[in-house]
Amino acid sequence: MKSGCVSQQTKQRRSIELPVLAGAQEKIDRVAVSNTARWRAVSLIALYLFMIAHIVHWRLMGTTVSPIEPSESMYTLQNGAINAGFIFFILAILSTLVFGRFVCGWGCHIVALQDFCGWILKKMCLTPRPFRSRLLVFVPLIVALYMFVWPTVNRMFAKPADEPLFPGFTNHLMTNEFWATFPPVWVAIPFLFVCGFMTVYFLGQKGFCTYGCPYGGFFGIADKFAPGKIRVTDACNQCGHCTATCTSNVLVHAEVKEYGMVVDPGCMKCMDCISVCPNDALYFGFGKPSVTVKSSISKNYSLTWPEEAFAAVVFAASFFAVWDVYQLVPMLMALGTASVSTFLAVRILRLFTAADSSFYRWNLKRSGAVSRAGWSFLVFSVAWLGMNAHSGWVRYHEREGARAFQNLQIPDELALAQADPEQWLSRTDLENIAAGREHFHSAVDLGLFVNKEAISKFAWIEFLGGNGEHSLSLLRKAAVNQHGESRALSLYYRGAILNRTGRYDEALKDLEAAISERPDLVTALEEKGESLWQLGRRHEAVNVWRSAADSNPRLPLANTFLAAAAASSGQTDLAAQYGKQADQFTPNDPYFHWMLGLRIRNLKMNELAEKHFARATELNPAFHLRRNFGPKDQR
Repeated sequence: MKSGCVSQQTKQRRSIELPVLAGAQEKIDRVAVSNTARWRAVSLIALYLFMIAHIVHWRLMGTTVSPIEPSESMYTLQNGAINAGFIFFILAILSTLVFGRFVCGWGCHIVALQDFCGWILKKMCLTPRPFRSRLLVFVPLIVALYMFVWPTVNRMFAKPADEPLFPGFTNHLMTNEFWATFPPVWVAIPFLFVCGFMTVYFLGQKGFCTYGCPYGGFFGIADKFAPGKIRVTDACNQCGHCTATCTSNVLVHAEVKEYGMVVDPGCMKCMDCISVCPNDALYFGFGKPSVTVKSSISKNYSLTWPEEAFAAVVFAASFFAVWDVYQLVPMLMALGTASVSTFLAVRILRLFTAADSSFYRWNLKRSGAVSRAGWSFLVFSVAWLGMNAHSGWVRYHEREGARAFQNLQIPDELALAQADPEQWLSRTDLENIAAGREHFHSAVDLGLFVNKEAISKFAWIEFLGGNGEHSLSLLRKAAVNQHGESRALSLYYRGAILNRTGRYDEALKDLEAAISERPDLVTALEEKGESLWQLGRRHEAVNVWRSAADSNPRLPLANTFLAAAAASSGQTDLAAQYGKQADQFTPNDPYFHWMLGLRIRNLKMNELAEKHFARATELNPAFHLRRNFGPKDQR
């Protein structure tokens, strides 16, 4: 033992040991260094090198094998997309049913990170101590069922009778969007820090595996049925070296004595216990599975039953507070954060209720007095839990704002057909706009990070509420932080609003940016054509509308624009052709016809606009009031 790791109490001995006895005791107590640990380290390092090579291949070639990550299986079950992650997960579970839970110990990057963090802590003379809970150990299985089973169960009851339970399976083994399902790098780094270092520091080695990993929920069950186990011979003398070296917090010496094998599903078959056994009494072999054994060893749990209930409430509150906040925090990071929050909350409780409390080598409280280390621990814990509480507050407002957004009844197309859609808002819409504005204001303006999806919804509510300038500002902010389809949609909505307010040059820039992001966004093409028409570039506008109609001949608006343009230039036959095409796919809905009339009237094509206004009135006579009165007069 290094001198720096020995406390003063240990150094100052009151008795003198006999040299012979001291040497003998040292020989007996010293635990050998595991030879297997080196090979496992090589395996886990090779795993990281493979992951890096996978990413580099994608960056260089533009396409690669889809992520070999168990979470990708969700997309197979939900969408029928067979990917590399699904195949890996199935093979891993099948192999676990035979050999036990070895995939985690030898092929998981999070386990590698936890082992590395545990090694660093031991170099700092801090040995992670396991946090044992009776209730929280069920979290991984519950989350696994939610991720992989609940979607199918929900679809079983919600799907139409004529639809199959599982969607048609398609090949997604290759992808050009490798990072689409992963958090951005600046989120992935704190994710690895929380699920690696912090869970080990506070919860002990494999803390995240015990309380946060949903895949381990399935691996743990499969391990119970596996014939492959760590087993024992009669040479065992219960020296405890196996338990001392186990990084999975398994009571190896007790289990092999009681059952003749290791039955704890947390055993990851690292083989360290076999390597350090001084009598070569342990081995990996096949025999009866642990499911046939009735557990009789009572563990020394870290919590009393009242504390277990308190911990369960804190864990659930922290998890739901952090999960998906700002549309950034992934589920696994939320689970790791909730685990750490639970530990800190329990420690704070004990700091105020117990006479003495310690953490690693620091005395937090002694004889009822909180020490300096205790106050430091308290400040850190309160700050951490305060951040959790703030995240929960933001998440609540995000969720309630999104609910108000979803409950809006006015169709997007009708609202975007005019600068002020107020006349179309129902009482329910007005109530949802007021509620959504209040909640999104709290979530967006007082949050610590940008929630680009909440900003987009907030922008739409502001537009419907008559605050067009703020809506445009929010859409610009959203587009800066978005990519792909989300960015294209924000730019499209911004361009459409700018068109309605007569700012056609600005609208054209945003719409062109939206189209460059998503060339198949035909609604943006229709709006771009309107910008060009209003700017006097009518030939270009017709070409853009024709491009939209060619990509999808069933577009009523694009064909209506083309019919009106042809009529304005005297091309009667062509106008009739496009008009017939538009009428064929225009639904018999008064709101849709009124929207077409408004869009055509915006281009000063009043004759054709009147045709659609008349059709809307024919379908719903109440619409005749909207011809002669403005929005304010009809309230």
